[in-house]
Formats: sequence, structure tokens, C-alpha cells
Amino acid sequence: MTQDISLSFYKPEHLPELYAFTLHNDDKRFTALPKEVLTQALSIQERYPVVILKGDLPIGFFILHTSKETIAPYSNNPFALLLSSLSLNSAHHGQGYAKKAMLQLPSFVNGYFPWCDEIILAVNHLNTRAKQLYMKTGFLDKGRRKIGPLGEQLILHYFL
Repeated sequence: MTQDISLSFYKPEHLPELYAFTLHNDDKRFTALPKEVLTQALSIQERYPVVILKGDLPIGFFILHTSKETIAPYSNNPFALLLSSLSLNSAHHGQGYAKKAMLQLPSFVNGYFPWCDEIILAVNHLNTRAKQLYMKTGFLDKGRRKIGPLGEQLILHYFL
């Protein structure tokens, strides 16, 4: 059922679907809609918007950051990438698509960022579903914490 999930760097033809994304109220507390972060991501050289595709249909989105300044609050590893703003259009929740995408992430990163040896992200301690998704797909909690806009965030690591 999820065999047609793939990752792609953002392309202009993805825009209408990304701007039409909706999130469940609970998810709105923890992540941004693509239309809220895409323009900025495209204007900053060290941010790479990535689209989760089901066939040709954009159903998910996240940003990979390579800027040392952006990564510094989360990790002192000079070879780390930061994943942020993961969202899945609410119409596609609960079908395993986000898990499939996160399982593809390591090979995607290896292919485009061969120097990278770690993917890091911050997830709010209250965001149980996202925490479970990341843990099931190989991210590790090494005990590092950061205070974010909604309180404590767990810094999770995926070692490549």
C-alpha cells in the first residue's frame, strides 16, 4: 500500500498541493504548514525543502538544514543535518506514509549529502505520535533536551 512513497526536493509544480495542506488541530501546535515555511526555506541557501510524494502527489513536507548556525543549538557535530517542519497533509494520516518516508530518509541523505553522518531533530515531549514515528524509524534519544516554544523538546539522533 505504501510502496509508491518517495522523497523529492521541492519543485514548483508541488506548490499548489503544498499550499492546500491541512493539519489536525493537535498537529498545528507542533509543526508548521508548508505554506508557512516554504518561502523562507527557498530564500536561504542552506535549507532544502523536501516533499513526500505518493506517486506524483505531494502528501508530506519537511526541511533539511545544513547551516552550522542553525544546527548548533541541537548538536556540535559539524557533519550533522537538522530535520524540521515535518508535516503530513491530514487527509493522508494513519496510513504509514510518514513512516515509509522516514525509513527512506537515510538513503536520501546519503545520496545528496554524502558528507553527513547524523540527522538530528527536535520533537516536543507532548507530541507522542511524532516521537513514536521517529523512534520506530531509527532515531535515538540520547538524553539531550532543549526548551522550545511549547516547553521541553527531545533532541533525537539518527546516526548514518
